[in-house]
Amino acid sequence: MKWFTMLCFVLMLFGCSISQQVDPVPRMEIENICIIENPDVREGFIEAYRSALDSKGFQTKMLMKSSLPDDCPVTSSYTANWRWDLLFYMAFADITVYTNGMRVGRAVYDSLGGSGNPAKFINAENKIRELVDLLFPYSATAERTTVAPAH
Repeated sequence: MKWFTMLCFVLMLFGCSISQQVDPVPRMEIENICIIENPDVREGFIEAYRSALDSKGFQTKMLMKSSLPDDCPVTSSYTANWRWDLLFYMAFADITVYTNGMRVGRAVYDSLGGSGNPAKFINAENKIRELVDLLFPYSATAERTTVAPAH
């Protein structure tokens, strides 16, 4: 009976999935990224997102929540939510990037199905930075660097 109980526990633990899917933004010259405000998301998320973009050399501008993805040449939307399970943790995050209104990249972290998985207790700021690094596998400053012609 003990083995059966242990087996059920192990199956429950591994059956609780956490997923992450990233479709990187193609390499392009980006100076500014307009971010559509989402007031339903904790303020710490947008602070971490803007900080991660800034560390890669991107300038950001906040747009009102009623803005559309084609209001700027490069626009981003985001959503995230937190859950309580012994600790408060970020359970879901979705960052989408648009160029001229067309989706060109997306990063999704989803631990909503990970109820029994202790790996769901992540540092949200680190996870947001990881998503940005995967979404933009290059820096804005590298894109603007030019090589001087040989003389």
